Amino acid sequence: MEVAVEHHLDLFVMKYGYVGVFFSLALGVIGLPIPDEVLMTYTGYAVSRGMLLMPFAVLSAFFGAAAGITISYVIACKWGLPLLLKVGPYLYITPKKIESTQKLFAKYGPFLLIVGYFLPGVRHITAYLAGMSAMKYGKFAAFAYTGALLWSLTFLLLGKMLEREWYKVVVYIRHYGLTFLLIGCAVGIAAYLLVKYRQSLKT
Repeated sequence: MEVAVEHHLDLFVMKYGYVGVFFSLALGVIGLPIPDEVLMTYTGYAVSRGMLLMPFAVLSAFFGAAAGITISYVIACKWGLPLLLKVGPYLYITPKKIESTQKLFAKYGPFLLIVGYFLPGVRHITAYLAGMSAMKYGKFAAFAYTGALLWSLTFLLLGKMLEREWYKVVVYIRHYGLTFLLIGCAVGIAAYLLVKYRQSLKT
């Protein structure tokens, strides 16, 4: 099975390259059923094989994720919850997921924009909630784009380090999801503290 998946991803990367990574992640973050982590981990593996260059892989993944979450935020600012409830099921965003993420967002707010990337089903909703709660774009961007960069780097570096064992990341996510959540939380907390520290230096 892994061989078949790798073959398809090989063809995808050879045909579409960085542009394919960009648009796939943008659409995946918006909510389409695209295996984001699988694609990014494989992209890291492609870097280790010399098929892609790491700086451009990072840029394409980051800008793809940033574009997707920004589009979601703008949609929410303009049309809000009624549209999300109507269109959500087509993007695999169920009312139950919306409700549970609303509770998390009410409690953790901007922090969830960073950690949410590491939580399948949550990252598709956080930007919508940020827009519906009238969060200022500057604040949204600081947290959402930090999360996009950390998320992209994490899986690209995992794929690059694991090389031919890249597909094991998918297995680990399925079996050890809590561990990845804790890692994501640790990364998110570190990023949050860094942002706050930089803000304190400006004041």
